[in-house]
Amino acid sequence: MPRFSTLTAALTAVALTVLTASLPAMAQADPGQYAPTMLILDASGSMERPDQGGTMMDSAKRAVRSFVASAPAESSVGLTTYGTGTSNAEADKVAGCRDVQVLAPPKTIDKPALTTAVDGIHARGWTPMGTALRQAADALPDSGPRSIVLVSDGDDTCSPPDPCEVAKELKQHGLDLIVHSIGFAVDDKARAQLTCVAQATGGTYSDADDGAALERILPRVSSAALRNYQATGTPITGTGTIGTAPLAKPGQYLDTLGQREKRYYAVDVPEGATAYFTGIVSFPRGRSTSTTDDMNALDLRLFGRESVECGTRERELESRSSDGATLTVARAFDGAAKPLFESDKCTGAGRYTFELTWDLVSEGSPDRLPVEILVGIEPGVTDPGPAASTAKTTFTEPTSPAQTISGSGSFTTAATLPGGGSYTDTVQSGEYVFYRVRLEWGQGLAYRVRFAETGGANSTAASNVTTTLYAPLGIEIGYDTNAYTGRSSTELRLASVPIRYANRDSYNVRMQSMAGWYHLAVKVGIPSGADALPPTPVQLDVTVSGAAEPGPTYVGASAEPTQQPVAVSEPATVARPWAFYVLIGAGVAVAVGIGIAIVVVARRRG
Repeated sequence: MPRFSTLTAALTAVALTVLTASLPAMAQADPGQYAPTMLILDASGSMERPDQGGTMMDSAKRAVRSFVASAPAESSVGLTTYGTGTSNAEADKVAGCRDVQVLAPPKTIDKPALTTAVDGIHARGWTPMGTALRQAADALPDSGPRSIVLVSDGDDTCSPPDPCEVAKELKQHGLDLIVHSIGFAVDDKARAQLTCVAQATGGTYSDADDGAALERILPRVSSAALRNYQATGTPITGTGTIGTAPLAKPGQYLDTLGQREKRYYAVDVPEGATAYFTGIVSFPRGRSTSTTDDMNALDLRLFGRESVECGTRERELESRSSDGATLTVARAFDGAAKPLFESDKCTGAGRYTFELTWDLVSEGSPDRLPVEILVGIEPGVTDPGPAASTAKTTFTEPTSPAQTISGSGSFTTAATLPGGGSYTDTVQSGEYVFYRVRLEWGQGLAYRVRFAETGGANSTAASNVTTTLYAPLGIEIGYDTNAYTGRSSTELRLASVPIRYANRDSYNVRMQSMAGWYHLAVKVGIPSGADALPPTPVQLDVTVSGAAEPGPTYVGASAEPTQQPVAVSEPATVARPWAFYVLIGAGVAVAVGIGIAIVVVARRRG
């Protein structure tokens, strides 16, 4: 998965300056490793149309049974249908437009019961799609990640309520609800309505031209819905002008970002401190037509006093967005640690404003997507602690039996690895799965991911697999990638150096300079030559080495901690005299020579 990072810096000094930083703690939500998911299956009279030797209803049932058979045992899946209780005659419209049934609530999957419920559906009546969306949402938990997968062969025949307006209403009441829709042999009108439903919630729309296509697509879309990216944070609404930007104190926030829209956020930076700002967007899964049509970019700029741009721009570009990629862009700003010069509006303490833009948009993207905003403030240090280390951690084969673990779809719900050892999971095509491991000062990480032989989908189907290692900033330390067919096994490896504050002064390891949660992401890409590969067993073999050692001493810190970490769920093994508020986030700025310097890094992942 190619990704490109562009960092531009305007300078007034001749010397090379490297500014790096990191944030140590991530608050951990615990909504379960799989998002509770409700399937809504159209059983209107039109589903009795012929399809491949039977009816469209027969094909839909086969598709649902296929998904149920492959769904993880720990997943929570429910089933809602409409159109089974009346005919589709005009005389039955009033009753038919209320005819929605929740056949199974979204609880830990009971595969025989769910299969029996599917088999008992008989298509007869109307299409109250908007009402079905409301009732399905009501049956899901009140908070946490939730998904709906809607399958329909036509547009709503009962509105109001209009299903697209219902989807927008649901999203306004909870940014963590995503609706994926599948059009089963639909016309242009129905396709537009189903696409609107999906895009209003940050979900995906897929076309299934016939029953065979539905049997391929429904299990893939439903499996992805179970483990989607979950954006979290305190609600905030960025504005379109610098002067009206909301003040963001240290913490994690949740907003939405429109295509090519500029959003502004203000941060008060105390004297001597360094500020961190990160934006994170996860793009919906789908199947792209080409790499050039699959690119998205986030752009981040900083403004000082009197709305003067501070001359730095950070831009991150993702060229395989349809794999469900998560894209982060970040900035570390240390201008408040410099003496105040009236002529330089980007020095000294004061209010600074960050501008975030989704400035390159892939084909078929939703109009808006959730964006996580991360803000941190860090004081300076009087003693950075031990010297930087550039020697990578040595991998050691685990000796204990492998433990089964279920990774999650996002940073804040990542599954916790208790330390070194061997862990097993199963990953579907198009999934990014997150895990986290704690590294104290002085400790390092090395790990291997093995993707098992499954037999593959067919003789030509091929994908790529990737693992990415993130520091406690939401920024990549590195990645490894390879082609994968399932017809043979593949393995990937990554390692960090021992974590030390002074690493930020060494260019190659600057991002490995803060103790805290390090995140491991594992991806199986959407393949060419098939709609999906068989579910892929993966094994993570993890080494955590090194003894915990003292970290830096922050300005104004006493010998004992004077401030407790906010929203940190884990105990610290080494006392920290100062704690960040935020979950993840930070950045790096590189300055070279006089004037404008542009650094472009290409990350190629197959």
